[in-house]
Amino acid sequence: MALLLIMLLAVGAGVSLLERLNIPPRQLAPYLEHRAAGHQPAITALAAQVAAQLQHADRGPRSSPSAATLDALIIGAQATPASTASASVVEVASVAELNQALTQAAPGQAITLRPGRYRIDRPLGLHQSGSAELPIVLRAAQPGTVVLEINTAEGLRIDAPWWRVENLVIQGVCPTQHFCEHALHIVGRAAHFTARNNRIVDFNAHFKINGDAGQFPDDGVIENNTLTNTAPRQTLGPVTPIDLVAASGWRIAHNQITDFIKAGGDRISYGAFVKGGGSRNRIEQNLVLCEQKLLGQGGQQVGLSLGGGGTGPAYCRDRRCITEQDGGVIAGNLIAACSDDGVYLNRAAASQIFHNTLIDTAGVTVRFPESSADVEGNLVDGVVRSRDEGLLRSTDNSTTAVTRLYLGSHPVRDLFQEPATLALGWRTPAPLRQALAAPVPDLCGAVRSTQASYGAFEDFAACRRRP
Repeated sequence: MALLLIMLLAVGAGVSLLERLNIPPRQLAPYLEHRAAGHQPAITALAAQVAAQLQHADRGPRSSPSAATLDALIIGAQATPASTASASVVEVASVAELNQALTQAAPGQAITLRPGRYRIDRPLGLHQSGSAELPIVLRAAQPGTVVLEINTAEGLRIDAPWWRVENLVIQGVCPTQHFCEHALHIVGRAAHFTARNNRIVDFNAHFKINGDAGQFPDDGVIENNTLTNTAPRQTLGPVTPIDLVAASGWRIAHNQITDFIKAGGDRISYGAFVKGGGSRNRIEQNLVLCEQKLLGQGGQQVGLSLGGGGTGPAYCRDRRCITEQDGGVIAGNLIAACSDDGVYLNRAAASQIFHNTLIDTAGVTVRFPESSADVEGNLVDGVVRSRDEGLLRSTDNSTTAVTRLYLGSHPVRDLFQEPATLALGWRTPAPLRQALAAPVPDLCGAVRSTQASYGAFEDFAACRRRP
């Protein structure tokens, strides 16, 4: 009886400690391996064994949705062309003609590439200015008919306002992955930029956005694009498909972001982050799969972040970065298959994290005293937590107790038919929130009643295109 009592007390103390620390197994596992590194082989072997067991309890058997499943969604690049009214069309059929058209571009023009493959060995410069009424457009008439093969550090460099890039396939083809840094680099004066309905493959940062000479490319839009990689990125530099530094007022919406695995350096990567002292950036109604084709590659993948890994003062909007972000919004996203946090806030003030669905991630972390966040209405297969004195206001979320994760129990994941393959029909009726005061976003574009379900969508079937 005494031994049984001691065992029960030990279990109780362990449960209490886990609940107090609130560290998911997938984050404890690499910490144990790191602490064991350099010790005796028996110790490192034991740490590796424990880490593997923790990972299995938290993540379970691995599988992924097929390319056909992803292509059938209304999120990401679509087969129908983006529609942009233009004053005049300038057709080009070679790289030389394209460079000339870009040099002579005028407001209202639609520079339209004829179907084919274009090898780009030097960055394309988009330096002429459009206007609000007459933006300049670079496009394919039909999606999938034009491929830009990028064999240079950055494919398109945009440093003038009111450009739109639509319907293109942009493929990194550098023999060394490290040299294919950015498909599109939006800098300085390039305010009001829009990228819509593009498929962009094999870059370290598919979109790089930053200030230049005291000017910042504010108020841009990245929507309905598909951003992915076909292999882990062998680089020491950042791996983040949408890497936004110091710009404000961007809307990042309806994109598919998958397979952003960093194989070099610190091995930490992000699906998208906004940082560098900007404000009013919105990341909403995206599908983020840290791993899709590239399963089991190791490293730490974070889904979406306000603040990322931080910014050096020289690159900050105010040269100080007292906060990395102000008034940022992450809402209505589906984030899955991440070895680390689904949502991570780093010195991000007055943040709103609303109605996201997180499956097979560590959950939501709000970190450092400069961070403050309202986290509400999310469906989280993981935990919602504060670290290092972050100010967290967690209201009416459906989450998982950390102890259950260590036991391999996933009640939120079990709400769905087969979540690893994006078969996200409800096994049982969707868990509903109380009456809402205001509408909330739906990943699939459905109208949500005042009594909405937790998470990003009411019915995931509405995210599939109709024949």
